[in-house]
Amino acid sequence: MYSKPVIPLYCTLGFHHVDKNKAIRIGSEKFPATPSQIELVESQQVSNYKLVRIGQSIIRFIDQWVVEPILTLRRFAHILVLFIPVAVTVPIVFFGQKIGQEDTTGTLWWYDFLATQMERAGPTFIKLAQWIASRTDLFPLALCARLSKLHSNVDPHPFSYTKQVIEKAFGRPLDQVFTELDPVPLGVGAIAQVYKARLRPGILLNHSEEQFTLNENIMTSDSVQVLGKEGKPVVLHTAVAIKVLHPKARQIVQRDLIIMQYCAKLLTLIPTIHWLSLPDEVRVFGEMMKEQLDLRGEADNLKRFNEHFKDSYNVKFPKPLSAFSTKDMLLEEHEKGIPLDLFLKQASWAREHDVECVFDHRIADIGLNAFLHMLIFYNFVHADLHPGNIMVEFYKPSAYHPLRLAWSKLIGNELIDDGELAVNRILAVKEDPYKLQKELEVLDKEGYSPRLVFIDTGLVNELNDVNRRNFLDLFQAIAKFDGYRTGELMVERCKSPELVVHPDVFALRMQNLILGLKQNTFHLGAVKIGNLLHETMNMVRSHHVRLEGDFVNIVVSTMLLEGIGRQLNPDLDLLKNALPVLRDYSIKEGGKVALENIKYPQANGHWIKVWIFLELRNYLGRNTRDEEWLQLW
Repeated sequence: MYSKPVIPLYCTLGFHHVDKNKAIRIGSEKFPATPSQIELVESQQVSNYKLVRIGQSIIRFIDQWVVEPILTLRRFAHILVLFIPVAVTVPIVFFGQKIGQEDTTGTLWWYDFLATQMERAGPTFIKLAQWIASRTDLFPLALCARLSKLHSNVDPHPFSYTKQVIEKAFGRPLDQVFTELDPVPLGVGAIAQVYKARLRPGILLNHSEEQFTLNENIMTSDSVQVLGKEGKPVVLHTAVAIKVLHPKARQIVQRDLIIMQYCAKLLTLIPTIHWLSLPDEVRVFGEMMKEQLDLRGEADNLKRFNEHFKDSYNVKFPKPLSAFSTKDMLLEEHEKGIPLDLFLKQASWAREHDVECVFDHRIADIGLNAFLHMLIFYNFVHADLHPGNIMVEFYKPSAYHPLRLAWSKLIGNELIDDGELAVNRILAVKEDPYKLQKELEVLDKEGYSPRLVFIDTGLVNELNDVNRRNFLDLFQAIAKFDGYRTGELMVERCKSPELVVHPDVFALRMQNLILGLKQNTFHLGAVKIGNLLHETMNMVRSHHVRLEGDFVNIVVSTMLLEGIGRQLNPDLDLLKNALPVLRDYSIKEGGKVALENIKYPQANGHWIKVWIFLELRNYLGRNTRDEEWLQLW
């Protein structure tokens, strides 16, 4: 959820006014207004004429109680046309050859048909499909796998609409805001599309808090040097990405949510799916959609991620321009990177040709390390971590070494981080895996290191105190290999414990699953946490253990990140990767936890206990009698 902008004092006192040039006038003084200020002030302006206010109220009433219901019914008719064939073909799931334990060829055909119709139904249903794909605790895994591959098939809205949104936000023509603006979108999503542009330096100079002033050793092709207000040269990064909501996106989503709510209430009458509590799930989905329809929320998320990772060289998030962002438009720093998919394909090619991978292990480690920091340190996790939202850049660590920097300045030969050139070299040979392999090897010899850039932060997971405590208790039970207690905790703290089918059997099944993990751990192989979580979600669904959505999203994110990491490094061990993060966290929080344990005995240092166990596991891995010692422990 975004932080609501603070209303300036002059607005609350009634002295505000926005003139025709979109400047804020206070008394006799005039100040250039940013889009966020314009939006804030205009939202509070009320006509001085009573007749106009009465007319506006009548128009709002007609729109809300006459026009909207008619348009909602028309939308409902369109949805019926799309999904009645889906309902009619349900019996086909009982036919066909058996595949696995749950599915038949008929089932898989029906899942594909459902995915196709959801894609045709528009942005809300595309987002719904992506959300269903994340709820492997509620829906069959084969269905989730198909829906997870569903991408937006929305036609781009016309550039004329984008121009209208931007000019209204800035209160001036496009050519007074940007020196360049490519009318062809970089990407088109379900609810918005993105463009690349270059801001005029003067726009940034008037708002110092939004300046992308760069370090002296990070010059890029998007950098310009201009004179600041004090006459000193200032380096600005002027390339921005502009995200603009599709026209009428809010109205369409609102109508779809009303229809979904009514349908969910009707479906709840079916006894076999009562445990899903579909109205509650639709409400949660609706809240998620509404957050994404206000682009100020994404700007706020970017700001928080930048604060958390400000000291990291190998993890980066684009910087947002909050003052230039509104509900319908987001401006953020444009990042020129290499799609992670390119490295995933190259890793597969390298294994097929028995070639040593370059950078793959480091990229996998950086990604998992970033995720673990989000989860353990900050409790603020990017909730949409698929490969399309991760890019790879390069940088030279030597350009940031304090001693080298000092010496280079002393002799007048400053170090330059030319990471952008490395990106361009890779993109130039991306179609030829042989040339790409050679170029990666050359970059490695030249001392380059990879940096991951995470984009599209509209969705985040942030566990509340209760869910975080439940998560830590569960993690502790797993770390202690107490499978039965793990199952009991999941049942006790789920949303509807009274609807769980055979809770004792569920706990026993969890015990068997954790015992399998324990045996793998004794052999000190790379424990596949994703497999464990995958099996757990299977059991959760079959026993109707309804978990909190945020908790499940964390589980799914863990599975997804480990899956991506293993494509780059088949021997990846999430527990081993967690050790450095847990060490840092334990050093940082150890004293605080100790004091809490004295004051509140029930406040346990869960992460610290997990850290101690993993350190023991890591230490015993170097000894020959590892299994015997671990069993004794």
